Amino acid sequence: MKKILLSLLIATCTIFSANAYQVLSSKELGKNDAKNQNIVVKCTTDTGKISNQTCSLRRYAKCTGNGNNKRCNGWQPWRDLRTPSKQYADWKSAASACCRAKGLR
Repeated sequence: MKKILLSLLIATCTIFSANAYQVLSSKELGKNDAKNQNIVVKCTTDTGKISNQTCSLRRYAKCTGNGNNKRCNGWQPWRDLRTPSKQYADWKSAASACCRAKGLR
């Protein structure tokens, strides 16, 4: 009985704390120093319905050097285009923060 109650508690906590969003588009554009990745997600409401509000996320290639010596060998952190000063380790955490800021998930 205790295992069943514990399972229900864990499932309930997971459902209410879960972030839900729908990826509308994911693109990687450019080459070398002009390389970037863009993701647009649609947030969901607390009841699980898809909202019409979206979040646009982007990250750029990390480049060093100038001219012909320019080398790109990594990515800068993800940024929410509404608040580009904030940085995120992955696009899911950026999407979650953006949707939460709008009162959604």
